[in-house]
Amino acid sequence: MPKILILRFSSIGDIVLTTPVIRCIREQLPGAEVHYCTKKAFQSILQHNPHVDKVHVLEDSLNKLVDKLKAENFDYIVDLHNNLRTRIIKTRLGKPNRSFDKLNYEKWLMVNFKRNKLPDVHIVQRYLDAAAALGVQDDGKGLEYFIPAPDEVDLYTLPDGFQNGYVAFAIGAQHFTKRLPTSRIIELCEQLQQPVVLLGGKEDTAVGEEIAAHFLSDKATDKVQPLIFNACGKYNLNGSASLVRQAEKVVSHDTGLMHIAAAFQKDIISVWGNTIPEFGMYPFRTKYKVLEVHGLSCRPCSKIGYSKCPKGHFKCMWDIPFGDLEFKKE
Repeated sequence: MPKILILRFSSIGDIVLTTPVIRCIREQLPGAEVHYCTKKAFQSILQHNPHVDKVHVLEDSLNKLVDKLKAENFDYIVDLHNNLRTRIIKTRLGKPNRSFDKLNYEKWLMVNFKRNKLPDVHIVQRYLDAAAALGVQDDGKGLEYFIPAPDEVDLYTLPDGFQNGYVAFAIGAQHFTKRLPTSRIIELCEQLQQPVVLLGGKEDTAVGEEIAAHFLSDKATDKVQPLIFNACGKYNLNGSASLVRQAEKVVSHDTGLMHIAAAFQKDIISVWGNTIPEFGMYPFRTKYKVLEVHGLSCRPCSKIGYSKCPKGHFKCMWDIPFGDLEFKKE
């Protein structure tokens, strides 16, 4: 019975993107015992996954974590993070291992010189390649996300107008340059022509209120305005995932809820600012439409994001055309 350790410390979207590796190891290696190591903040994403036997969490001490992992006596380590901490863990455990290719050089070329040497390969495939030595192959399925029953949201608890269908709009993102300006979110909500549930963390609540207030104050016009429910900060991650699962379609920046939406095979309108889908993290195996500015000489300006536009104009978000919302298949 092989005992496998998967390493990925963060973040929400990246961990969801590793779920095919978890499933394929568990289903393709007879009797495999699968353990997963992550940060405590992301434990809830994994603890309800039926393919994971045990979750190990990094809290205050890497040494304590290594001691616990040593006691497990793993047969193989699949490193899906490939950073300094995971290298320390692999060295100290001294077990056979394989790391995924982060393509740091190719990303550096793209960001700094706009030379595209990136392979046309989704990051999920690169994660799976890290487990290939175990005999694991792509099963052709998608991502997975498991919501515990207590966190499922009953749509009849939503306000009237949202109980018979809505668009979920994940308005948050970790970095400013990955988020649409508020006025552009309002513009996109207008074009959706359906009730819209705004999703995000507590840090997005004020922006959500501003968006909702805009439409309330605009009722005097003869324009038909969409219904807006600001759910930012009202639900935990699993609750937000439940609202994504029950949505008719999902609008999202390049962020974790986009990948959760892909796990539920939702139609996704995917909004990209300073980062680009070519980095390999576009919606996986579901219908999606990318909204982005093509031909912008400063884009991508980072493989992650910034707290403000380095050029000051933020054209990668201000200039995105919203006209064509037709979907394509990956």
